[in-house]
Amino acid sequence: MKTRPPRATISDVAHAARTGKTSVSRYLNGEQHLLSVDLKARIEQAIADLSYSPSQMARGLKRGRTRLIGLIIADITNPYSVDVMCGIEAACRECGFTLLMCNTNNEVDLEQHYLQLLSSYQVEGIVVNAVGMREEVLSRLQQSLLPMVLIDRKIPDFACDVVGLNNAEAAETATRHLVDNGYDALLFLSEPLGSVNTRRERLQAFRKVLADYPHIQHENAEVPLHQPAEMDAALNAFYQRHAGKRSAVMAANGALTLQVARALQRINLRWGDEIGLLGFDELEWAALAGVGITTLKQPTWQIGYAALERLIARIQSNDLPIVEQVFPGELIIRGSSQRLP
Repeated sequence: MKTRPPRATISDVAHAARTGKTSVSRYLNGEQHLLSVDLKARIEQAIADLSYSPSQMARGLKRGRTRLIGLIIADITNPYSVDVMCGIEAACRECGFTLLMCNTNNEVDLEQHYLQLLSSYQVEGIVVNAVGMREEVLSRLQQSLLPMVLIDRKIPDFACDVVGLNNAEAAETATRHLVDNGYDALLFLSEPLGSVNTRRERLQAFRKVLADYPHIQHENAEVPLHQPAEMDAALNAFYQRHAGKRSAVMAANGALTLQVARALQRINLRWGDEIGLLGFDELEWAALAGVGITTLKQPTWQIGYAALERLIARIQSNDLPIVEQVFPGELIIRGSSQRLP
């Protein structure tokens, strides 16, 4: 059985180039102007002959920079999180950083483990996509001294940069669309509000718009994401309470929109025909679902990219003022929110 040859070291390169380790270090660190043409050529040849690859971790630690960024995601199966991660990763590539992604799967033990792991790798900063993240983990993040940027969700009483959607503007746009299409009974459906600012801000904007339309009956309901019986009951009760009216449901996020669509099928209500439906987050299947589902699209890639840019700025100067950077959404109109008879 062939054994892999040992990895070449900087000492091996120095020996092959007939020079000292200091000269090789200068070559690797961009100080080649301090070396003669002949010496540079010998070092370059030795590196090629030995297939030498310097340890980026060791070099970073020596300079006090690891060029590592940590990303903590509560649920990688959420399409929103995947798109955000793509934007973060693209910004990392352009800025010369390496991304360490940790999916906690909403498990407390994993969340704690990854926080400790990222600290042990000496990441220079952390991006936290806190969608679905538990309160106890958010509390531990507050105690971290690492530069940090939050995506989508704020942490109560914690001063930290946040990048996300302009929730008030987006929810107002979505609500006015339903009003303009003649619906006179509206349900804002979300997961339990708790202290989640995104859900609360969208509900507040929904109510603010409808305060100008007293003839439109409106209400909100909170349903756990994976409780189909509760979802069916909430939707059926809303529809029956407003029998004879043109009713519509606004789902507060993409994962919930999918569950609402499934529930409407189970209780035999056709969106775009018997009931209106609008959901936050643009999902690939939304255009394929029968007549199509109207969505409020978030610029998720841009949000991720901007979050990484802000984190790098925070790493370079921790004295920067705390900012909240928000992006506008885009209403994608499909048949589910058409004017009902």
